Amino acid sequence: MALSATEIGSIVQELAPALAEGWIQKISQPLPDGLLLEIRVPGHTRRLLCSLRDGTARIHLVRESLPNPPTPPSFCQLLRARIQGARIDGITHIPGDRIVRLDLTSRDGPVTLIAELFGRNADLLFLDGATRVLATLRHNRERGGQVYQAPASVPLRSSSSDTATPAPAPQSPTEADPFPLSSRLEILYREREAELSHLAQVRQRESALRKALKKLLRRMEGLRRDLEQAGRYEPYARYGELLKANLGLLKKGMTAVSVVDYYDERLPELSIPLDPTKGPQANMDAYFAKYRKFVSAQREIAPRVAAIDADVQQLQAELETIKNGTWRAPSGEHRTTTGTPSRQVRKRGADEERRGPFRRFISSDGHPIFVGRNARENDELTFGLAKSEDLWLHARGTPGSHVVVRLEKGTDPPPETIRDAATLALLYSDLKKSGKGDVMYTRRKWVKKAKGQAPGAVTVTQEKTIYITLDKTRLAALKARNTEGGP
Repeated sequence: MALSATEIGSIVQELAPALAEGWIQKISQPLPDGLLLEIRVPGHTRRLLCSLRDGTARIHLVRESLPNPPTPPSFCQLLRARIQGARIDGITHIPGDRIVRLDLTSRDGPVTLIAELFGRNADLLFLDGATRVLATLRHNRERGGQVYQAPASVPLRSSSSDTATPAPAPQSPTEADPFPLSSRLEILYREREAELSHLAQVRQRESALRKALKKLLRRMEGLRRDLEQAGRYEPYARYGELLKANLGLLKKGMTAVSVVDYYDERLPELSIPLDPTKGPQANMDAYFAKYRKFVSAQREIAPRVAAIDADVQQLQAELETIKNGTWRAPSGEHRTTTGTPSRQVRKRGADEERRGPFRRFISSDGHPIFVGRNARENDELTFGLAKSEDLWLHARGTPGSHVVVRLEKGTDPPPETIRDAATLALLYSDLKKSGKGDVMYTRRKWVKKAKGQAPGAVTVTQEKTIYITLDKTRLAALKARNTEGGP
């Protein structure tokens, strides 16, 4: 759904008069391939989004604020240092091409932002007054320091992710909606990016499922071999008992002994192999020991095979939903790194039910969040429930609740999950009255009990800090996802 040069020209025509002479008051990079400029014009704040994402590359105004990562990428940091507070002198479109130019006056003089909306080749470039490329969002070193030259026009292409241009229907501005084209694009691309995100989730999930399935089948094959091996020992209890009844016939050095098999109603002669290096008692004990291996295998291995088989069937069923197009991403479900709903995860869930009660929430990204109610619960939450790779948070420099975010091993917490958890840490601390403050966060493994101190007292290393203000909208969403029935 790439925009054509004509459509980009229409967008620039709509927004240029509204942003001319405006001031850039805030810069954020909500996505690795997207930049958001908050522009102040008399009486209004406008948000200008430039997205370079393949399949949805575009530039337009947005009404909704976008999540701001706690640590801005280097390109965003550079722009904050160089053009925050800069005046917009003009926004122009290169006729016949998908290039938009923002001319600015910063405290260092004239500078320029160039948006090349070429789909997979899209980039955002920062130029100095001599039009030399100072930096690019894609970190294209080949263009660094070079005088800017527009690349050859890249034609629109058709692919699985880029099938058609949006071609928004032209509308007239109204008082309620002065930017109808931007409004239409915001809705259109929100839906399109949700679709792309879903497709990416599907591909990622399918890959994880297939890897997990391969691993489980390999494990099951090994267990079944062990079970088959142990199955050979099933008659060894009988051999041991027969040797016990005929122990006087045995002598060291014998390779076999013939005895009457009184376990068979026909009472046949049975030849039992012996180890000539062992005495009568040792040969008998060896048969009983091997029989115990059979019993142990039946008790331990067989249930494991059954459990793995159940997991295999579940994975295969989920793969079938992907195949027929009915798969949906789970919400708040505990999964292992491979995506298998393993017995370990089910046991963890049972442990969580027994512990607590804790305050319990679900982040906007579906991650479980636990909040201690008092010093005892803080201690139990941090050193009982929390795993080493879980995220741990606490309001800095003030009494408050311990907060733990359940994470899968080997994963990083999404920025919005961090902000959700940090908001709760601030809410349930002495900083609640002020409504703002610093919250520190780190992995649980970097939190240690403070020796000789009261329950809940800890020492923390490797921590980071995020500044939080209590946002009513975010709080309302968290309370709506409160899984314990009340805040």
